[in-house]
Amino acid sequence: MSLNRRRIPTRLGVFKVNCKGLTCLLVFTVSICGSTPGMCPTACICASDIISCTNKNLSRVPGNLYKCMKRLDLSYNKIGLLEPEWVPVLFEKLNTLIVDHNSISSIITGSFSTTPNLKYLDLSSNSLKTLGSPVFQELKALEVLLLYNNQITQIDSLAFGGLYNLQKLYLSYNLLSNFPLDLYVGKHKLTDLALLDVSFNRIRLMPIQRLSSVPAKQLSGIYLHGNPFYCDCLLYSMLIFWYQRQFSSVVDFKNEYSCLLQSDPKGHNKLPLLLDNFLNCSESTVNSSFQAFGFIHDAQVGDRLIVHCDSRISDVGTHFVWVSPDNRLLEPDRETNNFKVFPNGSLEITDAQLENSGLYSCIAINKKRLLNETIEVRINVSNFTMNRSHAHEAFNTAFTTLAACVASIILVLLYLYLTPCPCQCKAKKKKRKLNQGSAHSSILNSAVPQELNSTMPADEKKASTGKRVAFLEPVHEPKHSQNGKVKLFPNDSIITESILKTTRTKSDSDSVNSVFSDTPFMPPT
Repeated sequence: MSLNRRRIPTRLGVFKVNCKGLTCLLVFTVSICGSTPGMCPTACICASDIISCTNKNLSRVPGNLYKCMKRLDLSYNKIGLLEPEWVPVLFEKLNTLIVDHNSISSIITGSFSTTPNLKYLDLSSNSLKTLGSPVFQELKALEVLLLYNNQITQIDSLAFGGLYNLQKLYLSYNLLSNFPLDLYVGKHKLTDLALLDVSFNRIRLMPIQRLSSVPAKQLSGIYLHGNPFYCDCLLYSMLIFWYQRQFSSVVDFKNEYSCLLQSDPKGHNKLPLLLDNFLNCSESTVNSSFQAFGFIHDAQVGDRLIVHCDSRISDVGTHFVWVSPDNRLLEPDRETNNFKVFPNGSLEITDAQLENSGLYSCIAINKKRLLNETIEVRINVSNFTMNRSHAHEAFNTAFTTLAACVASIILVLLYLYLTPCPCQCKAKKKKRKLNQGSAHSSILNSAVPQELNSTMPADEKKASTGKRVAFLEPVHEPKHSQNGKVKLFPNDSIITESILKTTRTKSDSDSVNSVFSDTPFMPPT
């Protein structure tokens, strides 16, 4: 067999080898890939561009590995700290690094500076407790990151900063008590993140209102099962909403969703969250969840409304079609009355009317991927003027009722505190009668002449009770010619007449003394 002489360029220069076919290819591969040509570390198993160094009690990466390797498996070793020197050589072609089941407790910034082109990184089943900021910033091309089965309790908001190509993140079986919301909102959010697994952590509350702005293609990949959630109607409505949209994260793990009553924080009794509405959550609460996630829209007559088709397959090559409540087909670049459909699937209603209310269906079709999805959106259009008049009438009725109630209360208070008590009235009347009686007796006593009293016989004085009554004639009305001045008697002298009656006791009731004045009473002329 003859050998052909060929020139092979290398980093050390150009050398001549005699090769033919596969022999020449093998020589070329060994010359450019191996730091020690033709050798594989004794602690590892090498197969082409794959190297496995599992279960060899390694505390760091061997330094004599092939530089052209693409996959490195270091699982089941004793690597405890990831520092910038733990991978001593630059591996530009390495795209898969597996370091699970080690003793990694900390990651220092710059630990992946020698592996900048990683797409798959497995750090599961270690002893990580916190993720500082930023520890993965060199991995610009990373797509999959496995961190499950660690002891992570806290994640810095910038821990995953710079991982703009990250698509899958596994954080299950850790000790997280808060949902990592920074992955979806804020300036460092990861727009390509399609799967986040935070199942079997210690999350009790979910930021449901903040998640309402997250696209459906990201929401469908959030796995929350196995967490000790508090029983809450808003959480129930969100999960029911995901279940109705057939999110696999809820459909496939329906029996794994449970909740705890706040009166039982230790979790002695886990209740099935999705099997039955034991919370008796109202339909309005569930509808509010739909509205928060953009599937119920309210508008007024004359408003301009834009409704998005929140489909999970809204990528390049997807065609969108809308169906109106009256079964009209609405397509892009075809305006129908006041409807317009944009290429990205959004529906515009330029002038909303009452008849535009109803259930709309958005159909997303991707012929290349052979996928389609139907999204239903409800639009409610109301008349603001009508609502305002009803509200005004309701306000007037309420105000009138309130005013009547206040007036009634005031009247009751006036009756209670200003009306005198009947007993007090009787006492006052009785006291007034006594005062009048004493006044009359004093008048009578003063009206009896002293001379008359002295001329009375002694036995009559004794028999008298001392009670005397004086009868006075009323004063007549003045005549018009007198200018209000009344002349009581024809002469100028004033004569007083008194009629006194003395009533004896019951034993002397037969004798009654009547005393008359000397001058009779003369009425005015």
